[in-house]
Amino acid sequence: MIILKSERELRYMYDAGQIVAKAHQEVEKALRPGVTTYELDRAAEDYILKRQAKPAFKGYHGFPASICASVNDEVVHGIPSRLRQVNSGDIISIDIGAIINDYVGDAAVTLPVGEIDNEVRRLLDVTQEALDKGIAKALVNNRLTDISHAIQTHAENNKFSVVRDFVGHGIGTNMHEEPQVPNFGMPGRGPRLKAGMTLAIEPMVNMGTYEVETLGDNWTVVTKDRKRSAHFEHTIAITDKGPWILTKL
Repeated sequence: MIILKSERELRYMYDAGQIVAKAHQEVEKALRPGVTTYELDRAAEDYILKRQAKPAFKGYHGFPASICASVNDEVVHGIPSRLRQVNSGDIISIDIGAIINDYVGDAAVTLPVGEIDNEVRRLLDVTQEALDKGIAKALVNNRLTDISHAIQTHAENNKFSVVRDFVGHGIGTNMHEEPQVPNFGMPGRGPRLKAGMTLAIEPMVNMGTYEVETLGDNWTVVTKDRKRSAHFEHTIAITDKGPWILTKL
């Protein structure tokens, strides 16, 4: 069942989204060659707690940290570690969730560490653009897969692939609600979009194959060919005036 949110509920989700956006700023400030992914996790958690919010990921189905920190060929769900340092030339996907007033905000961004090569930079740019194109289709009376198709088309037109095993999702008082939001598919299918729907749209785009696998920690998802992957995400609300990006400052 898709839950439509009231104006009051959307304000609560906006509050959560702004905490997530500012936690991302704290992580970006801390990111440098040699920093550990654990230190990045601490930067986000400290900010979320300072705002009297709760990290949405910590303890979720047993996840042990407040952020997902996924480096290079890691697509999603990388576990922060005191032993994992990032180096110049790496990219790292930072996924952050926060809960306040019982509502969840969720957003991800993939950041360069120091200087990265041109093709990796293009991967980041195209994935960010794919998210923007997906959000632009989040309009009242469009169909859900209009979002999916816009994401897939932009990624594949730029010779990249979209992950199919993991998808975006509805969001509200629960991290994952209906509907699922694939990053691929034909347009004009799925539920019709209505004002009050809230979605976490999150393209995961790979340099090589779209195929992925999960490592032995049962969390970290990597590309099957070990080529690099990028991940961008916003929580948005569908309104009569167009998409409202709740996790954008």
